[in-house]
Amino acid sequence: MLQHLVSAVFWLAVLGLAWGLARRALIWKTGRSSTVDLRGLLQIPKRYFVDLHDVVAREPFVARAHVGVAGGAILALALVALNYGLGLYWRSLDAVLLLAGLMMLAGSIAMASRRRQAPARLSQGPWSRLPYSLMLFALAVALVGVVALTGTALAPWLAGLISLAFAAGAAELALGIGLGGPMKHAVAGLLHLGLHPRPERFSADKRFATALKTLALTADDMGVGKPADFAWNKLLSFDACVQCGKCEAACPAFAAGQPLNPKKLIQDLVVGMSAKSDANYAGSPYPGQKVGEHAGAPHLPIVNGLINSDTLWSCTTCRACVQECPMLIEHVDAIVDMRRHMTLVGGVVPNKGMEALEQLRDTDTVGGFPLTARHHWAADLNVPLLDVGGQTDWLVLVGEGGFDMRYQRTLRAFIKTLQKAGLKIALLGAAETDCGDLARRLGDEAGFQRLSQRLIATLKTRGFLHIVTPDPHIFHSLKNEYPAMGGIFDVWHHTQLLAELLAKGQLQPTRAGSLEAVTYHDPCYLGRYGREVDAPRAVLKGIGIKVVEMERSRERGRCCGGGGGAPFTDIPGSTRIPDIRIADAKSTGAGIVAVACPNCTAMLEGVVGPRPEVLDIAELTAHALELA
Repeated sequence: MLQHLVSAVFWLAVLGLAWGLARRALIWKTGRSSTVDLRGLLQIPKRYFVDLHDVVAREPFVARAHVGVAGGAILALALVALNYGLGLYWRSLDAVLLLAGLMMLAGSIAMASRRRQAPARLSQGPWSRLPYSLMLFALAVALVGVVALTGTALAPWLAGLISLAFAAGAAELALGIGLGGPMKHAVAGLLHLGLHPRPERFSADKRFATALKTLALTADDMGVGKPADFAWNKLLSFDACVQCGKCEAACPAFAAGQPLNPKKLIQDLVVGMSAKSDANYAGSPYPGQKVGEHAGAPHLPIVNGLINSDTLWSCTTCRACVQECPMLIEHVDAIVDMRRHMTLVGGVVPNKGMEALEQLRDTDTVGGFPLTARHHWAADLNVPLLDVGGQTDWLVLVGEGGFDMRYQRTLRAFIKTLQKAGLKIALLGAAETDCGDLARRLGDEAGFQRLSQRLIATLKTRGFLHIVTPDPHIFHSLKNEYPAMGGIFDVWHHTQLLAELLAKGQLQPTRAGSLEAVTYHDPCYLGRYGREVDAPRAVLKGIGIKVVEMERSRERGRCCGGGGGAPFTDIPGSTRIPDIRIADAKSTGAGIVAVACPNCTAMLEGVVGPRPEVLDIAELTAHALELA
């Protein structure tokens, strides 16, 4: 009797799953069309077991529990489908089913125990129930296996009770996608991996894995103003969220008390595409904002109904949320898409953001400086300017740092170091215009395209082998985003070049770069966007410095607060992001924070009170070479 009841429950669950998937697909369908490579569906196993579990494995206990729950569930469902769905009723399969049930039960118990002392980032509500409903399903699966193996004849009421437990767990799995329950992520997550809106994440060549998509700038392609403006597979990706809060814990804006929580933002987009409110949200709110005040619908405006504008302008675009997300959701892409609509259609950027965009339009610099002033700091260094038709080996792009008196010290140290190595170098001087990074992050895609096309045209009239820059934002733009605009160049960050020169012996330090303990702050646009965390450390090691690492370092480093136009939009919080990062540095006991980015230099040096000295790696290298 139990066998037939399980078979019946299985097929009812299949029908429930089909209904739920169809219901949810209608919601995803409200999004814009998107070109998707269906071959990605064949990559789901690799993307699940390799790419996804690479993130999950950062928490070993959770990883082991997830292997138990997810692995046991997948195996159990496959066996139930085969043995009971097809009516085979083989005892050999029941033996494996018992093991799958026990495996899933162990994982569920582990998850339930963790929930008893849950980190604040974990959502509650239905998510607190989930380990127990999965436990019930696992127990029922194991009992089905035991009964089948032993041949025990059960009383009808007991068989019915086991079937009911099996049905309750199956309902959690099968109906989650249709009713928006916690197990929605299981189905949406797998589809999301196969139909990912950024498939470049999974390719061997990851140059474009962090590059923003180019807009056509037509009437129907001006960013995202309502949930239905997102591509359908981006709506699908939001449904993959498991509300683990890892993005929340990593977000510098959330830590600083600014009104942004990446997890809450994704959940607001979920309820927006479902025409609901956030009243049932059971996680951490946006700092300073109450839950229950946000609602939306697929064709209603997002800003100041579903999501407040200050939430979107709080983001530093550091990608820490994306780096930590086990479901590989692209939070930053969504935020920039919504910013684009506010900027291009609404013409509204808070505080000094609009002023910066106007300066870029009028002067091709963020600060409104004359372009001829960009290279004044190098007047006595005998660095040639690369004119039209000229040739050099290394073209140095200096960015906005060329106008900043503090950062000019870094640039001078870098140029002197390259001259010491005997390299043939040149500057663009007044011909160097802004790369467009700030415009793009503030949503001015039209401004970015104009600036990038102008700089590309300038570069194409000059001959050089490589571009090198100490600015990770220029590095990322030219290396990863310019190819889509027709500009393909060999781009190096200055730490990469310094590391190579030290490795080849072209630079010979004559003293230690520092006698004090040194910690290194990874710039977001170098470590996460550029995937370069080794070269800076190789330089420091090469000049005799042993780095004392901060708790959050390398790809998981904490943001300084200087990216994404955040210093210009300047959304207030309970503290400042650079203050938090300096506190990280002070906890190491280091006397110097080594940096590799002009934004990081400015933000960390802006922290008041006692703090470590902030020095660029180029300055430390020049010191080790005893360059004045």
